[in-house]
Amino acid sequence: MQKFVVTGREAGGRFDKYLKRLLPMASSGFLYKMLRKKNITLNDKKAEGNELLAEKDVVKLFFSEETFSKFAGRLEDSNRPLYGRLQNIPVVYEDEDILILNKPAGVLSQKAERGDFSANEWMIGYLLHKGVITEEELMRFRPSVCNRLDRNTSGLLLCGKTLRGSRFLSEILRDRSLHKYYLTYVKGKVEHSIVLKGYLKKDEEKNRSVVLSEEEYRKQALHIETGEKFQKIETEIKPLSYCRDRDCTKLEILLVTGKSHQIRAHLAGIGHPVLGDIKYGWKSEKKQDLAWADIGLQYQLLHAYRVEFPEIEGEFGYLSGKTVTAPMPELFRKMEEKGGDI
Repeated sequence: MQKFVVTGREAGGRFDKYLKRLLPMASSGFLYKMLRKKNITLNDKKAEGNELLAEKDVVKLFFSEETFSKFAGRLEDSNRPLYGRLQNIPVVYEDEDILILNKPAGVLSQKAERGDFSANEWMIGYLLHKGVITEEELMRFRPSVCNRLDRNTSGLLLCGKTLRGSRFLSEILRDRSLHKYYLTYVKGKVEHSIVLKGYLKKDEEKNRSVVLSEEEYRKQALHIETGEKFQKIETEIKPLSYCRDRDCTKLEILLVTGKSHQIRAHLAGIGHPVLGDIKYGWKSEKKQDLAWADIGLQYQLLHAYRVEFPEIEGEFGYLSGKTVTAPMPELFRKMEEKGGDI
């Protein structure tokens, strides 16, 4: 018999989903059969699987060690969080339920392939290192990054340390009540604040997004192939300064919607690609390379530097109206020192 006690990190989730994380190799049919036969119990009682778990609930599995091992499987070595494999990722905010990281450029938010190592794995390793979570608990609940940044975009990553933290962050990201601000430098002069609206479609094979203006979308709507999905997007941009010598503008951006490559594609669409963003129109030319040699520009200058929490009541009321910021990366500081910020 195996016995597990539900922790605060796991509380609030459905019992069947808890079991599926605990026994990932077991089918849903097998799990429900074990529940019906009382080979799996909740607080020593028969359960249906749809119960919501509370902290200190007791789960018992009346399995042999061999059967349990078979259905529990084991964490793959490539998924084992090894704290320290990545450069240190600064933690800019942490409480019992939430962790916010300042991700460096060049680091994945979450793994794309089996062999990847991302900020998500670093975060789990950090929690293991601090003793916040154990290897055994990871079999039932894995803390996770709740928003994503492109590999070469730096800045704030919001992570749920507990199930309730993950749900809270997912909700305010989904309803757009959390305001996410970015800083960037773009080619050319932007003179006025603009609210950009349009429709975005991601080309998965090329890993590139296409943006249509509302007018272009209306014109093409009748001709769009069945199955093509364009998502409505909105981006607010505000010019902060202009550097004549380098012909670039520093912008603050409010990401109203949050779609893949939205900022980069939207800015390129109005003729102001992000500096260093070759994929979206910042062309690498000898003259241009020489102009930026003193900066060491190798990727897009885009940084998620501030989040503002909405007015909140109840369990997460302590975050109501709170602002969290991420310090500027080295490339941005170089831009300011070399006259890019005037």
